Amino acid sequence: MAAPNSNPPHQEEEVDIDYHDEDNTLDAEEAEEVIEDDGDVPMDSDDEEGGQDMQMEIEIQNDSFAHFDEHKDSIFCIAQHPVNQEIVATGGGDDIGYIIDLSTASTAAAQPSEDGAQVEREGLRSVFTLDGHKDSINSIAFSLPKGQFVATAGLDGKLRVWQGVPDGKKWKFLAEAQEVEEINWLVANPSPSHPNVIALGANDGSVWVYQLNTEKGNELQVLQAYYLHTESCTGGAWSADGSLLATISEDSSLYVWDVFGDAASQGLTSTSDSQYVVGLNGLDERFRVEGGLYSIAIPPTGAFVAVGGPEGQIRIIGLPRLSLTAPAEASTSSGGGGAKNKAAGGKQVAAKGGASSAGQAGQILASLQAGSDNVECISFSSAPLTLMAAGNVDGSITLFDTAHRFAVRRRIEDAHADEDSPQAVVKLEFVRKEGAGGWLLTSAGYDGVLRRWDTRGGTAAAARGLVGEWKGHRGGGEGGGIMGFVQGNGEAVVTAGDDHVALVFKTPLTQ
Repeated sequence: MAAPNSNPPHQEEEVDIDYHDEDNTLDAEEAEEVIEDDGDVPMDSDDEEGGQDMQMEIEIQNDSFAHFDEHKDSIFCIAQHPVNQEIVATGGGDDIGYIIDLSTASTAAAQPSEDGAQVEREGLRSVFTLDGHKDSINSIAFSLPKGQFVATAGLDGKLRVWQGVPDGKKWKFLAEAQEVEEINWLVANPSPSHPNVIALGANDGSVWVYQLNTEKGNELQVLQAYYLHTESCTGGAWSADGSLLATISEDSSLYVWDVFGDAASQGLTSTSDSQYVVGLNGLDERFRVEGGLYSIAIPPTGAFVAVGGPEGQIRIIGLPRLSLTAPAEASTSSGGGGAKNKAAGGKQVAAKGGASSAGQAGQILASLQAGSDNVECISFSSAPLTLMAAGNVDGSITLFDTAHRFAVRRRIEDAHADEDSPQAVVKLEFVRKEGAGGWLLTSAGYDGVLRRWDTRGGTAAAARGLVGEWKGHRGGGEGGGIMGFVQGNGEAVVTAGDDHVALVFKTPLTQ
């Protein structure tokens, strides 16, 4: 039977095809024309010279003198031992943390081979692995004042703690707790009066304060838990005396918690809720920052708290003055001294009665503008300087004078930027040093560059005050920005890279 010819094949001749009634198979002898397959024909190249391969040579500058590359994903957080500054801890997107000993950096430096050629230097090796998380570690901290414990917090909601020895080189797992779905931040209480106390904030808005102990069965003692934030808790900061904890949220609220009852014992807490001394939210038009609050810091004086959010908005809120005298001998044991100091136990009102004061507590002292995008980080100088620095996602740094009504001292446009656009300032921190050198500000950003600034007026680099910069990470456009850093006394900085690498830079205080 002849096939219908309503859809003729694409040959020049008409082809008659018979199908066998039995198996419907085409007999090869009945095909009148065979079209040979010449194979794939390459497309014409737009390159007139034949599309030759082009090679690009990229020159990468690396100013570091040591590196750590055991992480397999971005390094999200980094912390430094408070006593032995050569001990650093990192945590990353590979769900792992590491303890690193920087004292081996000198032996890890690259050495020339026998023929004079430079060979690749060996990376630093970890001395301990902080494992057990099932999602990214996004916050890490050593306990204060002596770094007896190291704690990691993860997006799996786990808080895991290890106990170390004084030199910080040997560690053993202590305990873990999981009260929330995700942990956003973790910060240690800085006061010797409350040793080994840490606080954390979670994605459900809750705030938790733990006392770390070596007492079996009570290793992670919950001192306080707060639930007034209605959205994710985005940041927290302790006052220098360790008595107050300030926290912020995506719901644009600020609470300053009376963790140990010091303010309550002096009649300085809110009459409606004795848990906090300051409580503000978006219902107050003067305080409201549309889009939430994402950065927070308290100066060494403890006189106020600064909070930042979108569109460069910063609010300065007064804090109460607490008159406290430290115990005759601050406890340095791990037996729960912080827990015993609750409700003003272990602390006393200063001998001069009436020195405690609500003062300007809860008052909005200033509304500031620091850049055009989200205020990512805030830092305060040490005495006698009175400077506040704010870093913005638009790549700028703004310096304010807190002693002169927060007047703008300097604005550094494009403090961090690549060839295409400004890059976010991820972290900035004044060198912790009173007197000479305390005016130096270190900053890092998504451009992958570490920079240091002289914040005094009339410096040699007049408009910007840049005194040094160090490169080694890939830029933000290549997924290689700096996610954080630690700087000890300022002589060396260790960075946490989005490119999976931690770099160690020598950053002398004098150039």
